[in-house]
Amino acid sequence: MTTTNQESVSRNKQGSIDKQRFTTKLTGVIAGGMFIDGYILGVVGTVIAAITVDLDMSLFWEGLIGASALVGIFIGGPLGGWLADRLGRKPLFAIDLAIFIFGSVLQFFVDSAWQLFIVRLLMGIAIGADYSVGWPLLSEFSPRRLRGKLLAFCEVAWYVGFMFAFVVGYVMTTALSVDWRIILGTSTIPAVILFLARLGMPESPRWLMNKGRTEEATEIAHAYLEDPTDVLDITNEETRKGTFAMLFSPAYRRATIFVSVFWFCCVAPYFAIATFAASVLSDYGLGDGLIGAIGVNGLALVGVVVSVLLIERIGRRKLTIPQQWVCAVVLLIIGLWTSAPPALVLICFLVFAFANAMCTALTGVYPGEIFPTEIRGLGTGFATAFSRIGAGLGTFLLPWSMHNLGAGVTMLIAAGICVVGAAVSQVLAPETMGRNLSETSAPRS
Repeated sequence: MTTTNQESVSRNKQGSIDKQRFTTKLTGVIAGGMFIDGYILGVVGTVIAAITVDLDMSLFWEGLIGASALVGIFIGGPLGGWLADRLGRKPLFAIDLAIFIFGSVLQFFVDSAWQLFIVRLLMGIAIGADYSVGWPLLSEFSPRRLRGKLLAFCEVAWYVGFMFAFVVGYVMTTALSVDWRIILGTSTIPAVILFLARLGMPESPRWLMNKGRTEEATEIAHAYLEDPTDVLDITNEETRKGTFAMLFSPAYRRATIFVSVFWFCCVAPYFAIATFAASVLSDYGLGDGLIGAIGVNGLALVGVVVSVLLIERIGRRKLTIPQQWVCAVVLLIIGLWTSAPPALVLICFLVFAFANAMCTALTGVYPGEIFPTEIRGLGTGFATAFSRIGAGLGTFLLPWSMHNLGAGVTMLIAAGICVVGAAVSQVLAPETMGRNLSETSAPRS
């Protein structure tokens, strides 16, 4: 009898270890998608000057190339979310990366501005789809005690990718004088590795339950979910078809407005400043600006790591609201004090990067928690698309604004965007820490 009990305990322990390993792997392969997103958006900032000279681009094309992947994400987010809610998370999880790899390889061969725009647009569509599949899938598999931390960790990967791209670009342009096509094409390497790692991932048990495939859902839940409470919670899933109109129904319009506006206001100023950080800092008298740009993005990485460490201790709202007010204040200082010493300007940019990253870590947490399974992909995709309007406009308009309106006015506009995000979050941001998905995504009037 004792031997039987020991064997049972041993099996349960091994099963628990296997489930933890699966959660770790799933987090890694989803975070990998964020890494390559950050990488392709960051690396273009290091070679945009070389591309402009080589292809003889105007300011219009410079901004359009910088924003091309963001425009693609705008398209791919809702499309991928709609397909993920209809067809399942699993098939989209590999297809989007295959499309990304195809586009990444094409970067080696472009020889005109319009070709580069089309290629990076395609890559952006794939990334947008990955947002709408990855975050919902991770939220549906994560144990509730770790859900926020794991979802926020994906933002760590994004900032690592963004910063790593700056380092790679800096070394390859200054030390090795590598052609810009090769620098852009380096995104192929992590994408291929990630594609292979994703093969064999299971379907979401919540999606299966929502589609009425109870037996499959129960089998996968018992095999992969760590927390017995989460296994029990999937029985609360309703067999209900999601529609786009549900996002704006009385039950979910507050969630849709909050996530979309919050995400928009986080990324619009950051993408504009970070993508062109080298030239922005140079305009403020900080040398060629590239070292400062790496510092800005490095501190942003620290900021999102801090949020990952704190999110399951102090909750979501405390990491969402105060940081946006801080961003508004430091950008206001830069905008109003146009003759500020370069060192002070750099400090303000560093504070902005740190605070902005702390709240941006929540942009991937909230959509996975506050939308129900039947529109979790679509809701994430819509919020992703809405945020990329801000990111795309910021990236596209910043060169024009700096040239025609001046640095001061440009920073004041960015500060105003931060104020809007902070105010909306103050009113609408929910607290979801420690709650089951069936609770956090329950209808609200």
